[in-house]
Amino acid sequence: MDGTIRVTFLGSGNAFSAGGRHQAAYLVKGGGTSLLLDCGATTLASLKSNTIDTADIDTVFISHLHGDHFCGLPFLLLEYVYERPRQRSLRVAGPPGTRERVWDLFRAAYRDTSQHPLPFPLEFTELYPETVVQLGPVVVEPFRVPHQETEISLGLRVILEGRRLLYSGDTGWTEELVRRSEDTDLFICECCFYETRLPFHLDYPRIEENRTRFGTKRLILTHLGQEVLRRRNQLEIELASDGLTVDLP
Repeated sequence: MDGTIRVTFLGSGNAFSAGGRHQAAYLVKGGGTSLLLDCGATTLASLKSNTIDTADIDTVFISHLHGDHFCGLPFLLLEYVYERPRQRSLRVAGPPGTRERVWDLFRAAYRDTSQHPLPFPLEFTELYPETVVQLGPVVVEPFRVPHQETEISLGLRVILEGRRLLYSGDTGWTEELVRRSEDTDLFICECCFYETRLPFHLDYPRIEENRTRFGTKRLILTHLGQEVLRRRNQLEIELASDGLTVDLP
């Protein structure tokens, strides 16, 4: 892959796995690192069906604490205890409360295993809107998006080896998407609905209205719901599929 950043869409579906699609997870590999953007409940299966070595993952970035975006972590931890024994650290970065929610989830899912120390360091970093974080070679610029009332949901602008990637996370319409998409190589944007318009998710017509305002080289829609999938052969904007790979040269 010499100098190329590869993005693999491990899951392009919504919380309901519309169309049988896997939940949110995007692998970004290059520059000597591999990272996940979100880790939905189906992530481990997605990694294996795409023949990706789970041991390669260095960091998991979580956009928000909804199950279809972080509930794959207990299975990943279990994988590193039993199937692919791990010694080097795993970093998990997410909004405030991520550490507690991940441990609560692991204890609920695998109580016996969770009572023993993990054989590798599990390091947590809290992400706050407008606070830039660098973890290894990856620079992440988190910003708040309108999705939850009581907890923080984040969009993530990722910089790796000079490439710029924007991930909307789950969000309703916000002008921040236009601003943050400027000079990006790839914009991974949620598109849950077509007819339905809600303040906490995006719909295709709203994205289409603003399409020319995005300053990105490539726009790909994901987190696809049934309303969008029913029309997938009629839509002009590129739709993700599970297993899609995009190279950023």
